[in-house]
Amino acid sequence: MKAVIAEDLVLLRDAIVRLLHEGGIEVVAAVGDGDALVAAIEEHRPDVAIVDVRLPPTQHDEGLRAALEARRRVPGVPILILSQAVEESYATELLADGAGAIGYLLKDRIAEVREFLGAVRRVAAGGTALDPEVVAQLIVKSRSHPVAELTPREREVLALMAEGRSNAAIAATLGVSDGAVEKHVSSIFGKLGLVASDNDHRRVLAVLAFLGR
Repeated sequence: MKAVIAEDLVLLRDAIVRLLHEGGIEVVAAVGDGDALVAAIEEHRPDVAIVDVRLPPTQHDEGLRAALEARRRVPGVPILILSQAVEESYATELLADGAGAIGYLLKDRIAEVREFLGAVRRVAAGGTALDPEVVAQLIVKSRSHPVAELTPREREVLALMAEGRSNAAIAATLGVSDGAVEKHVSSIFGKLGLVASDNDHRRVLAVLAFLGR
């Protein structure tokens, strides 16, 4: 697996490079600004790009903008955004194309090496990985849209789906059977009007509903 990193803090960038290397992931480019990120993605076509949301020159949302531009130029390139604080609008914007292969994590999660590498691999495989803190905030704000029609257990399952967990991982977390999770997931899709399709990633669409799109 090949990765590109965009992080302007050299010490953190080097730390991420080491973690990925130890996890068996090759870093083909490590850059410090948005323009360099777009160029690196176009050149290397990585399996995943790990991007700080705030990059020079203004330290606002240049990383996000560069990631979206790179995804426009290289459609479907997996993007994992890192942020110092929760901004759920960033996650919503990233997921807006419904194609998946998107993650949004707080930088604190990097210290949880196993979980961080798991998120990197989930995104590279085409899934989603939303930080639990983002999910927690969305739960509070989701009462006025269709997700409110879900049962408490279905909301728990959808929240874990938003974190990028598989059915088996959800079952282990909730202490229920895989079959029970499959029934909950099927019910969630039904209540959100997500019919079976060869083209749509229903788990991603369910997460978009969770985000209130």
